[in-house]
Amino acid sequence: MKRSEVEESHKWRLEDIFATPEDWEKEYAKTTERIDFSKYAGKLGDRNTLLKFLKENDEVDKSLDKLLSYAHLKNDEDRSISESNARYSRVYTLYTKYATETAFFEPEMSALDDSYLKSLIEDGDFSDYDYQIKRIMAGKPHAVSEAEERLMGMAFEVFNTFSETFEMIDNLDLPLPEIEYEGKKVKLTHGLYGMILHSDDRALREEAYNKYYGAYKSLLNTITSTYIGNVKSDVLGSRVYKFGSCLERALFGEDVDAAVYKNLIKAVDGNLGSMHRYIADRKKIKGYDRQYFYDIYAPMVEGVDFKPSFDEAYEIVKKGLAPLGKDYISLLEKGRKERWIDVEETDYKRNGAFSASCYGVHPYVLLNYQPSISEVFTIAHEMGHSLHTYFSQHAQPYAKSQYKIFVAEVASTVNEVLLLKYLYSHADDLSLKKYLLNYYLDTIRATLHRQTMFAEFESEVHAMAERNEPLTKDNMCALYAEIGKKYYGDGIEHDENISCEWARIPHFYNSFYVYKYATGIISAINIADRILAEGEPAVKDYFNFLKGGSSTDPVSLLKLAGVDLTQEKAFKVAMNEFDETLKQFEKLMGI
Repeated sequence: MKRSEVEESHKWRLEDIFATPEDWEKEYAKTTERIDFSKYAGKLGDRNTLLKFLKENDEVDKSLDKLLSYAHLKNDEDRSISESNARYSRVYTLYTKYATETAFFEPEMSALDDSYLKSLIEDGDFSDYDYQIKRIMAGKPHAVSEAEERLMGMAFEVFNTFSETFEMIDNLDLPLPEIEYEGKKVKLTHGLYGMILHSDDRALREEAYNKYYGAYKSLLNTITSTYIGNVKSDVLGSRVYKFGSCLERALFGEDVDAAVYKNLIKAVDGNLGSMHRYIADRKKIKGYDRQYFYDIYAPMVEGVDFKPSFDEAYEIVKKGLAPLGKDYISLLEKGRKERWIDVEETDYKRNGAFSASCYGVHPYVLLNYQPSISEVFTIAHEMGHSLHTYFSQHAQPYAKSQYKIFVAEVASTVNEVLLLKYLYSHADDLSLKKYLLNYYLDTIRATLHRQTMFAEFESEVHAMAERNEPLTKDNMCALYAEIGKKYYGDGIEHDENISCEWARIPHFYNSFYVYKYATGIISAINIADRILAEGEPAVKDYFNFLKGGSSTDPVSLLKLAGVDLTQEKAFKVAMNEFDETLKQFEKLMGI
């Protein structure tokens, strides 16, 4: 579909950021001139100078945020437009200049006396920055010289090319072939592949699976080189900043103890029995002699037709999230009416779905909507991100408005859990109930088990690089296959295609991100269960979490909502949810 064919109500309104590209250019020129902080270097020991720097830095950062938001959203509309590509690239160049100009800040702050820094934390004039200063104090052992910080700032643009290269491969250069779908020859796209995997046509699933992975395998050498470059840049960064590992550096940046990551993997690895049983149940229900990875997304319940239009799906989402209260539902409707959302899959548009913040405007959501139950949940998921952003930005000053990535998947997944339980409780027939239990099991499997599997792979690949062991496509595929067999068990054939699945995961270029999906759903299950059991008090606590931004560490913010990831209980609740849902499903299915 061409973008010109999409109705206006289904396109996001980027004019809310800049009315025209010319306005963007004016802001770009203005911001370029403002990026000059040399007058502050060497003077941060004076609190008046420091406060002036922090406030001016906030204003420049806000401008950069608007420039980047517009540039990347405009580029994601249509990756084939060179003007949009260039605009996006120019912003990253400007960010590099900004990073270079402000490179003195953390080294200089880290060199200041602790008593001075503590006095700033206690000074009400610095209340917007108290948590930031606390983190600077904690980061003193990892401080580098101004020259080193400046060099790493300039290197940011270079390191970012690995992610950009993969995005170009994945969105433009991947040689996806045609496939016959619904009586027509059409190009296999990422969105269509997902639709086919969830279909009942096994022969079509197998064909799409082989063609899809065939495309990635044809570029596997290039993708391997790109990913290795990304891993090596992580290793370089961890060594420059004197961390014991890439994992330690990644989690330190979010104020999360590395033990949380390790405890997650330990908890999931120790509870894989239900996962293996679920995979075996799938094989039994479908009656397969051999089960393959293209089989495990297909519904196990026949005769359920659930293909709402986008507007129908949005109404379902609003009903499902009603336990969060009228204010939350009003914001959902505001997002649709004011065109925060780009709905349709169009030519050269970025695949997948995401939510993007733009401080001082409103969040945006990119979708590639296809009529299916999974896409209804995608709406709930991405709007969860957006309203988390909305609450945080309206409750916190700019310096504390951006919540940590660690909690980024919590609100989105709370929405999914609430929506699913709403749909199940309002299901009219047994088939739909079976279908929804099937869907919930798949959601937990994909978000908790699968993302933890990714996290284990990612951790081991980085550890190999840190041990100076060579990384190759063969040993990474072998490692991925080994971990996959542990997670999925003997109920599925571990073929050659799936051993290179790692090569198509875009989140691997944002290292040590995927585990947050797992901790996110663990937190979400705990929060949703409490909301449904306790009502308004739990909602109030949850909203305090949503409004928290980066006012303190993310583990403490989750405690506001009643989730303590430093204890075993939260993990046990989530594992028990999967096991109890599986038992309920097996009972309804008669197995």
